[in-house]
Amino acid sequence: MKPKNVVVLMGGVSPEREISQRSGNAVAKALMNSGYNVSCIDVKDEKIEDLDHKETDVAFVALHGYFGEDGGVQQLLESKGIPYTGSGVNASRLAMDKLATKKCFIDAGLKTPDYVAVTEFQELREIRHELMRLALPVVLKPTRNGSSIGISIVKDMKDLQPGLERAFEFGYEVIIEKYIKGREFTVGVLDDRALPLIEIRPAMEFFNYDAKYKDDRTEYLIVQTAQREKGDTAGNPRRDGGFLSSSLYDAAQELALRAHKVLGCRGFSRVDMLLNENNFYLLEVNTIPGFTEKSLLPKAARAAGISFPSLCEKIVDLAFQGTLVSADETIQN
Repeated sequence: MKPKNVVVLMGGVSPEREISQRSGNAVAKALMNSGYNVSCIDVKDEKIEDLDHKETDVAFVALHGYFGEDGGVQQLLESKGIPYTGSGVNASRLAMDKLATKKCFIDAGLKTPDYVAVTEFQELREIRHELMRLALPVVLKPTRNGSSIGISIVKDMKDLQPGLERAFEFGYEVIIEKYIKGREFTVGVLDDRALPLIEIRPAMEFFNYDAKYKDDRTEYLIVQTAQREKGDTAGNPRRDGGFLSSSLYDAAQELALRAHKVLGCRGFSRVDMLLNENNFYLLEVNTIPGFTEKSLLPKAARAAGISFPSLCEKIVDLAFQGTLVSADETIQN
């Protein structure tokens, strides 16, 4: 039994609305070409009343940021009895909250950069004192935001206040994280399997919003080891760099799977990490990464021989079959 009617949820009410629309349109086109009955909903509020008037076998959640990745839309879909793609309510909440994610990583013994958490209710002198535990440079991150929005690197104490003001525009709580200079990698996870590694090489100082979506100089290299150098690369992303030893490659994939499972994610995710002196440091887990054909999860899938339409179809099937399994378990109990 396969689903026929898929509703793609996109747009949303977060600062990532534009990126979500790109993702949703790409997914809808791919699923239509694969023979599904596809309809799209541009989500502009948290009720999504249009869902009540559509026949829906699976909702494909292509919403980024607030209400998309934080468990909000997942909770709404569950209340309506609609199967949906990706992680459940609790895993979505954990992954969206960078502070909660950090605590989960640390409790599980997984490496992540040292940090302190501060709020906009604290005085600047108090935050400066907290910062002494880390020493400059540091990275400022809103605890609940995606697409690297509101992030900045502080190398001089005079830049702390402007950086905090920028980050506090997106929430009352900010993580101040020890800056780790190293190579940045992302590892896609699909159906509890790690996809090929991608090394991110931004032309800017770090992989911020502009580097992700506006700067054509940013490079994405499919990582190679001595055992993976050969083979037909036709149609695949660039494969001419980003080498790692076999042991480090395998360690990165294993770390991504552990991070995915520690947060309780399901279906798929994308795990970001840094490599410094042969040590990987986890940054975050993206439960709804970008879904344009140029996005990183689709690039990794393509490197594994999975086309973009096949990836979208696989994700829909995982959501639908997972619901069937849950229903079977309920009946048996």
